[in-house]
Amino acid sequence: MTWLSWLAKGLFSGAIIVVASEVAKKSTIYGALIISIPFMSIMSLILLYNDTKDPSRVADYAEGILWLVLPSMLLFILLPYLLRRDWSFEAALTLGIGVTVMAYFLGIYFSKIYTSASV
Repeated sequence: MTWLSWLAKGLFSGAIIVVASEVAKKSTIYGALIISIPFMSIMSLILLYNDTKDPSRVADYAEGILWLVLPSMLLFILLPYLLRRDWSFEAALTLGIGVTVMAYFLGIYFSKIYTSASV
């Protein structure tokens, strides 16, 4: 992969984050909608298929994404819960990230057991 394609991917990813955060200033639900659309997953699925032409590998990759999206939900459940109970943003985010990281390890474990995804 050339440095130009890496730069393009980085700019595209950054643009989505900037747009979502700017929209969220006016409407949190529309900002959340933009960021929740799996642009990066879709783009990486397309690029993986384009690079390998291997549908089986793409299927494994998509399944791996599923197993790791589920643990990430913990952050978005725990963070608002803690913030609404007067936790500081920093403490709530730190705990949310810590719990999410632990859940990722469980997600990887279950992915190895129940799918053919490689580590």
